[in-house]
Amino acid sequence: MSTDNAVQHDYAPSLNVDVAIIGAGPSGSIAASLLHAQGKRVVVLEKQHFPRFSIGESLLPCCMTVIEQANMLAAVEQAGFQFKNGAAFKYRDKYTQFDFTDKFTSGPGTTFQVERANFDKLLADEAQKQGVDIRYGHSVESIELQAEPRLVLINEQGQQQIVNAQFVLDASGFGRVLPRLLDLEKPSSLPSRSAVFNHIRDNITDKNFDRNKILISVHPDNQDIWYWLIPFSDGRCSVGVVGKAEQLEGLTTDDCDLNQVLTTMINQEPGLKQLLANAELINQSALLKGYSANVSTLATNKFALLGNAGEFLDPVFSSGVTIAMQSASMATKALIKQLDGHQVDWDQEYAAPLMKGVDTFRTYVEAWYDCRFQDAIFFDDPDPKVKQMICSILAGYAWDDTNPFVSESKRRLDMVVELCRS
Repeated sequence: MSTDNAVQHDYAPSLNVDVAIIGAGPSGSIAASLLHAQGKRVVVLEKQHFPRFSIGESLLPCCMTVIEQANMLAAVEQAGFQFKNGAAFKYRDKYTQFDFTDKFTSGPGTTFQVERANFDKLLADEAQKQGVDIRYGHSVESIELQAEPRLVLINEQGQQQIVNAQFVLDASGFGRVLPRLLDLEKPSSLPSRSAVFNHIRDNITDKNFDRNKILISVHPDNQDIWYWLIPFSDGRCSVGVVGKAEQLEGLTTDDCDLNQVLTTMINQEPGLKQLLANAELINQSALLKGYSANVSTLATNKFALLGNAGEFLDPVFSSGVTIAMQSASMATKALIKQLDGHQVDWDQEYAAPLMKGVDTFRTYVEAWYDCRFQDAIFFDDPDPKVKQMICSILAGYAWDDTNPFVSESKRRLDMVVELCRS
């Protein structure tokens, strides 16, 4: 079934559904699939047309369970994406890696590194094949939360449409539609950082380079700056550098050349400079600044925020898509219960469980930037059991309470750091 974005819908001034989903990215498509499978009337409202560029190409193994729940696993496995079995970390002459199949938590130990334009379209196409109504080129202009939510849309022809729904899921990612419209934004607890990134034809000749892992490199003179290198299956990579704006050379000038900023920063890390000596930039480099975000409310009995629409931490451990998919799975379970006539405590049945995993990731993100976690990662004689438990979190299993490094994330990490430093 061909599902280009020009699918025509008969225009009607109003539409009545059980659930309106804002955004057709991974969390929106998966939530729509899960709800549709339970017989709920769903419409997905997407402002853009797919394929469209999105950053965040490195999935975690935990994602595969949710993809399977949405009956999309076979399509993902057959799409030819780059196989991924772990993560590698480099700082000066230190190199270490985590094999996601050697972890504490049961569940998938491998996944894929994906060009998001193709991956997101694949998930949306699969949802459409299952019967989900996805409407591209539709912007949500306003929302009223009366007895039931009422959304005002504008399509690309300038026509206005009203969607009446029993519930709204915001899967708009960095668009953060409901946080803007409902004034839910609040500052992140994390410092403001910027990322400059691009896709490259990598032309890597080093036979020791492992294309099955994301490579995280640390700046040799400033451990607050780090780089990602995510190989794709066709000889390209996603590459980016992350730091505070004033730390990225040339970024703070008004007319900065982002390609030059990225190239200059890559050349400051000797390992990457050598690895990418023959690389070619494919596009104009892009900038994402002040990306960390938070909200005052994740959910009520009328709406819930999924993934980046709620809280985004940091790209360092590739947690963004994982949190998005987990939030879709968790929210739809509570929502199906509510639509079936049962009372749902959205704080206790969605927000609190979701934040357990988010806060676990937060522990490691904060410890990455104050170098405590870096000390643990680059320790040259790690305890195998401890490494397996930390590996589970890096593989996305941040909700596994049987893992002491989840249930007591800060205390356990502090103990490991103290032992490594002593």
